[in-house]
Amino acid sequence: MGDPFLPLSAVQVLDLSRVLAGPLCTMTLGDLGARVLKVERPVTGDETRGWGPPFDHTGESAYFLSVNRNKLSAALDLDDEGDRIVLLDLMSSADVVVENFLPGTLERRGIDAAVLLEARPDLIWCRITGFGAKSGRPGYDAVIQAESGWMAITGEAAGEPMKVGVALADVCAGKDAAIAILACLASRGRPVHAVDRLITIALSHSATAALVNVAQNALVTGEEPARWGNAHPNLAPYQLFATADRPIVLAVGNDAQWLACCRALNRPDLAADDRYRANAGRVANRDDLVRTLGDTLRARTATTWLAALGEHGVPAGMVRLVSEALLDLKADARTGIAPAAPGSVRLPPPRLDEHGRDVRAKGWGAFDAR
Repeated sequence: MGDPFLPLSAVQVLDLSRVLAGPLCTMTLGDLGARVLKVERPVTGDETRGWGPPFDHTGESAYFLSVNRNKLSAALDLDDEGDRIVLLDLMSSADVVVENFLPGTLERRGIDAAVLLEARPDLIWCRITGFGAKSGRPGYDAVIQAESGWMAITGEAAGEPMKVGVALADVCAGKDAAIAILACLASRGRPVHAVDRLITIALSHSATAALVNVAQNALVTGEEPARWGNAHPNLAPYQLFATADRPIVLAVGNDAQWLACCRALNRPDLAADDRYRANAGRVANRDDLVRTLGDTLRARTATTWLAALGEHGVPAGMVRLVSEALLDLKADARTGIAPAAPGSVRLPPPRLDEHGRDVRAKGWGAFDAR
């Protein structure tokens, strides 16, 4: 087979972002073939280089490694006139700029997105913020999860508000940014005003929009959504259950699956019970239903039940450890979880300023020897 198809191989991305949302966005573009140049501050670089332990055998933090493959790195000091000239030269032929500086930070150093976009009708500029273009509040995931409503609906019903175990607000914003950039790239060849090529992604908006059906429940009913722990506000049974050994999740999404579930569990009495025939009835009688199913499921092992449920087409799965889940994927301690096609891993995450000399001498030509 020849080289993999890389749809963004002609695209040059200048990555001025750091931490998670921006680097995830640019890594996604890099996976799709874009030339991504990560510009970092001298000495310390992206702050996630120090976010550990754990660190790998070269001293790089796992956090940094997770979102920085397929990039080159150059360290430039934005307060140094010579380095600013290098950066502006790189911008003169970049297709995309991604940054997450606080408002005014670049402008005070003579780097104005509005001016550059007017001068370059093909330039796309993506600004990732915490709370919008006019807010100077730094956007950190835990704060976003608190203010977006996520923590209010996460955790046990009688417990404290709880954040999600992954920095998912950053992940959502990073993916939103990549989608918006791809949409702008797809519009090339048509006249697009500078203001429309300045994309602003706010973590707060991405996170709140990700409430999807929970937000819609609130809009439709006017009622405050509650915490449901491992259950679902609109479906039953759709939650965690204990078995004789390991917990499983049973996710019955419609009435046909409910009847199949009853067959898998050998509970024809539940299938015949009018209270449970329709999902609305199962939700209304959730407590009795969950108690009954819990007694049944505790009688056998997880693998036994999953085999039976799978045979009848009932959505269900075992609660696995992260290490167990990773066995299903191509994953590497240096480059992370490999992307799906048409993405590919071509470069490991760079060391700080690893390619600085080449970038200063050759600009985007530093990629040609890679």
